[in-house]
Amino acid sequence: MTNSYSRFASVYNQLMEDIPYDQYVHWIQTFAPSDKYPKLLDVACGTGTLSLLFHQAGYKVSGIDLSEEMLSVAQERFDSEGVDIPLFAMSMDELDGFSELDVVTIPIDSINYLVEQDACLETFKRIYTQLRDGGQLFFDVHSLYKMDFIFMESPFTYDDGEIMYLWYTEQGEFDHSVYHQMTFFVKDENSGLYERFDEEHFQRTYPWEMYVKWLKEVGFSEVSVTADWSQQSPSEESERIFIRAMK
Repeated sequence: MTNSYSRFASVYNQLMEDIPYDQYVHWIQTFAPSDKYPKLLDVACGTGTLSLLFHQAGYKVSGIDLSEEMLSVAQERFDSEGVDIPLFAMSMDELDGFSELDVVTIPIDSINYLVEQDACLETFKRIYTQLRDGGQLFFDVHSLYKMDFIFMESPFTYDDGEIMYLWYTEQGEFDHSVYHQMTFFVKDENSGLYERFDEEHFQRTYPWEMYVKWLKEVGFSEVSVTADWSQQSPSEESERIFIRAMK
């Protein structure tokens, strides 16, 4: 299934306001400070929120995303801030054209949009090739518990007066996968009327042990796993898994 972001990009920032982006930057800085690991690639950078924070933290940032609509919003953000962050339209499993990277990030469960196992493994291979020796990969994924239980508690709703949505989920065709159906109503500033559009997304995750296995097969070492924005190991009811791997 192909995910559509043509309209989603326009509301993405407001819907992601509860993400503790500063904690993500702190996680990277703890293990890869910008004075020692300056060259950072933000994979699936979306609308550029984290890319800008990485830049402000002292990293030399580039970003890639599959969605040109997302990249357009990111470029507007960077232009308004007066910063130069190169952006490229590219799928993570087709990553190419970079070398001697110090840090690669795949934030906010973006890798869960890769449906096939081969695509995950290919992504890790390409990142490994384009990292320098000693470079590090950081990413997070939805846990099995979140996929199999939390997401199945839909429908979810949101209404801040400007944007409303109805979000339905159902189990996908694969184990630990979810099909998301979202209907948005966005208020027009001029007319005061609401415009409707629909989004369909598909995500799949794996046991965190599987990600570790793939990383080590590719050649990564010192793989560490934590959960839920903490330094704690995952539990059966952890919702977000954080993985760091060194080349």
